[in-house]
Amino acid sequence: MAFLGITAGVQMSDMGLQAISLSAIQNTFDVSDATLGALQGLAGVLVGSALAIPLARFADRYSRKRVLLCLIAASTAMMILSALAPNFPLFFIGRSAAGITEFAMVPLVYSMIPDLAPERHRVMANLGFAALMAAGASGGFFFAGSLLATAGELIPWSIEPWRKAFLLLSCAGLPLLLLCTLTINPPRHINDAVQTTDGSLRSFLRQRWQTIGLFIGVAGFLVVAVQAINQLISLALERQFNALPGDIGQAMGVIILAAAVGCLPVAGVLDRMLARRVARAARPLLMGVCVLITIPVTMLLAAAGTLDHALVVVGTALFITSTANALVPTMLQDLTPATLRARSFAIWSFVVSVFGAAGPLLAGTLSEWVFDGHLLNAIIATAVPALAVSTLCAWRSFLRMNREQKSIPLPLP
Repeated sequence: MAFLGITAGVQMSDMGLQAISLSAIQNTFDVSDATLGALQGLAGVLVGSALAIPLARFADRYSRKRVLLCLIAASTAMMILSALAPNFPLFFIGRSAAGITEFAMVPLVYSMIPDLAPERHRVMANLGFAALMAAGASGGFFFAGSLLATAGELIPWSIEPWRKAFLLLSCAGLPLLLLCTLTINPPRHINDAVQTTDGSLRSFLRQRWQTIGLFIGVAGFLVVAVQAINQLISLALERQFNALPGDIGQAMGVIILAAAVGCLPVAGVLDRMLARRVARAARPLLMGVCVLITIPVTMLLAAAGTLDHALVVVGTALFITSTANALVPTMLQDLTPATLRARSFAIWSFVVSVFGAAGPLLAGTLSEWVFDGHLLNAIIATAVPALAVSTLCAWRSFLRMNREQKSIPLPLP
């Protein structure tokens, strides 16, 4: 479990480095805000759509450890390609291919957790993995300035500092590959009670399409808002307050870590408390309440007069949305049979990537065409409507699940 969390965290840290380096990347390739929005939003969808679901199907049948080794190697190679890309199209392809970790490895890990952790510890195992993954993602922000400076000193080539930083970060792939050879390939524990009638993914989706559709609406539109904030807020604050990227990176690193890790015990306690009254319907209820609270918090960004005030608002919004998102993997595990788990998570990762791409892409486009480069207003205009739709879907999901539990009592996880 520790290795899986560390691996996911390290491999996701390049996204923080990329977010902090957006100004430098924009200057290197001379691209627009809309193009940067596409980079932040679309540069993982391509690989996710092409490889995540087939690889997950392979992982559902064969060695998940071997698939994991291949994913680590491929992600490292694509990070090197991104650093050496001579033009933006090749850089975009490299960043898209590097997204293989997020869209193929994370579903693979979540399919392994129920086989590694006993049922009574499954929620905590999911939250623990999320904490380690979040620590790596936040480290990409927090240490971006130090990584840029260190890479400049260690790598003698006359290339841009952000390229050197990507090359230095790619070196983490070798120890991860070596450690992966020492881990086990856990056997699958299949519960006959939760298998579909024919083991078909299509049959499963057809049977539960309404419940799954509401689940996608709740979590998907929340992702639109979160990614619009998370992927472009560093550049927006840099423009709005004329701040240094390294300073923003350190602040965002602390914020992301505090939000992603600090929310986990809160989510666990609230889930346990609400589950005593409404069982598994507690999870969509908890998500809906958190998303509803986030709407006015996000709107406060427009009134922030200083960088510190804006960072406090961003931190509060990310903490609340992280609390809402914390139980999403457990909810999907509750819905999914063991024989379809990796594929279901891979499909979910693709769906998330589509919604996530819409956030920064829409915000970047609004900034360029509507708000005349005022990226902070564009982020607010993207996030608030998405949060409203997510709240509505959460309420309907809660009502539906509560009705189902009253007609057919479900055991607590």
